[in-house]
Amino acid sequence: MIIAYLVNQYPSVSHTFIRREIEAMEQQGMTVRRFTIRRARAELVDPADIREASITTCLLEAKRRLLLTFAVLAALHPIRFARALLAAMRLSRAGGAGRVRHLIYLAEAARMAWICQRQGITHLHAHFGTNPAAVAMLCELLGGPRWSFTIHGPDEFDHPTELSLMLKMSRSAFAVAISEFGRSQLLRWANPDDWHKVRIVRCGVDAALLDAPPVPIPRSRSLVCVGRLCDQKGHLILLDAMDRLRKDLPDVSLTLAGDGPLRPMLEQRVADLGLAAHVRFAGSCDGARVRQLIQTARVMVLPSFAEGLPVVLMEAFALGRPVISTYVAGIPELVEPGRNGWLVPAGSAEKLAATMAEALSCDEHQLKRMAFHGNAAVKQRHDVSIETRKLAHLFRSVAAEPAMGTQRGHAHVSLAHFDVPADAEGAVAAGPSALSH
Repeated sequence: MIIAYLVNQYPSVSHTFIRREIEAMEQQGMTVRRFTIRRARAELVDPADIREASITTCLLEAKRRLLLTFAVLAALHPIRFARALLAAMRLSRAGGAGRVRHLIYLAEAARMAWICQRQGITHLHAHFGTNPAAVAMLCELLGGPRWSFTIHGPDEFDHPTELSLMLKMSRSAFAVAISEFGRSQLLRWANPDDWHKVRIVRCGVDAALLDAPPVPIPRSRSLVCVGRLCDQKGHLILLDAMDRLRKDLPDVSLTLAGDGPLRPMLEQRVADLGLAAHVRFAGSCDGARVRQLIQTARVMVLPSFAEGLPVVLMEAFALGRPVISTYVAGIPELVEPGRNGWLVPAGSAEKLAATMAEALSCDEHQLKRMAFHGNAAVKQRHDVSIETRKLAHLFRSVAAEPAMGTQRGHAHVSLAHFDVPADAEGAVAAGPSALSH
């Protein structure tokens, strides 16, 4: 079975969990093609991401092919094209993103549909309910394969109407939520007739983390926060908490691992508060460096305002570190206060500082006990091989069903009989072998 994955930006430093899922999917016996709408803006630092980039096709890199496929499909299959065009305009009216942008999505979908038929792709799976899901939906309308998508949040939860989640769920073969909370949000916006399509497949960590040898918890009062430096992660509140904490614990230290648009503001805030001796910016890190930073810290802290369910919390538990986080989204499904970590109200610097002080004052026995329970929770619910097996089963189940086009009384459109001249998009022009391992 040949599966295609479509992501807005892949690979990227914040999408390691997708790479793990793809690798685990291949271990399930699937052939997986990688597609991205655009390349990641930030430079890749992880060797595994760099390898992934070399076997990932970018739809927007071959603009001439994109436009040519769009024009040829419109000429050869006007009825099917008209249906897709109407759907694209419906999406644009709901989302306010503009007709031009949705015409670009339609062109990307035409290119994707041609590639899928040319390479024998039997299912298309999009990560995120934003433009990848829109392209996947339009791709099927243009003659592409059945499709599904994974919702992570928080962006989809913030803009469900603008993203036409109800329409996308009705057109998809199934929709994946990564937590019970995520499923509840999808049920809010789905037609009750489509509730059966919403399945839970959790993000996971691989054996390299689950089976990592334990590293002793350091005695130093050291904290680490791993995450993109953006407004959703609560870094400014974390710095305010550090300002309070250093008055009672002058030897406390915090490492911020990650990069993003908020970095200049955070650096200025560190300077204004006089925290330069206590806060260090590690920048973008590869997987090995993230692992090292977590293991050299006493506790992991992530004071998020909005989330889905952060994979970095799973990684911290897998590596034997308790965590401090917030009562947000799916986080309480993993972090149990008093058992494997602490939870605080999002936005409260005072309570965050008090909880950080409590965590750093715990003796080694308490922290080891919490780390043990956290590790057990991840092994039980977030093993990527187990979760991916569930997703692979869904793919195979959909493949065994009649095609949607057949169910609706019109024949499946073949795009394979026309060709597009070769150009810079060498991976696609070379055929399936150029995209595989």
